[in-house]
Amino acid sequence: MGKLDGRVVLITGAARGQGEQEARLFAAQGANVVIADVLDDEGGALAKELGEDVARYVHLDVSQEAEWAAAVAAATDAFGRIDGLVNNAGILRFNELVSTPLEEFQQIVQVNQVGVFLGIKTVAPEIEAAGGGTIVNTASYAGLTGMTFVGAYAATKHAIVGLTRVAALELAPKGIRVNAVCPGAVDTAMSNPDGADPGALDDLYRTLVPLGRVGRPEEVARLALFLTGEESSYITGQPFVIDGGWLAGVSIL
Repeated sequence: MGKLDGRVVLITGAARGQGEQEARLFAAQGANVVIADVLDDEGGALAKELGEDVARYVHLDVSQEAEWAAAVAAATDAFGRIDGLVNNAGILRFNELVSTPLEEFQQIVQVNQVGVFLGIKTVAPEIEAAGGGTIVNTASYAGLTGMTFVGAYAATKHAIVGLTRVAALELAPKGIRVNAVCPGAVDTAMSNPDGADPGALDDLYRTLVPLGRVGRPEEVARLALFLTGEESSYITGQPFVIDGGWLAGVSIL
């Protein structure tokens, strides 16, 4: 038996990176997964690989409310209901705060922060109708501390932690648990767009991260699985840091 047998989970940003690994792991654990993304070729190929009886791909720009409604309709048409959501989609831009154009700041807010808000707003009623379930939001290490050159990104990730706590309070009576994963440095196309070798990334983070390496997307997927499954049944409203010890502090040795 899988840990998610009988569950239907919509995962945004699921065509690659952490979302892809979450889709693969959730499917392996018995869930039907709705792979939502703007990367149609990659998302469609992943759904085809997992199989039509297990997965569906839906095009979803998380910043657009109408596209959320269409994605939910496609998911319920395919699998009858939704009882889990992973708000994983996000974008990252590097820029000094005072040099960040307003348009860039607003774009990051629209995808990262508004996207999570719209996901909760649109999908929570479906989860309630299904008898309850879970929402997992992807925040960040940078949602709990500061980091230079990612001001807009950090602002949105702090906001996601706040949205997670409020949603947990409001949705608990409806049988919905809401938590957040807060990854540190993870080897994905977003944080490693040039496709550097993981060994080179490990060298980069060796002095920053106590565990001495960059994180792997499948490690974040396992945390999302825990927060989606029954093993976390008494946990809600919490940010879970998965960063190799980075947030713990700085070693002088």
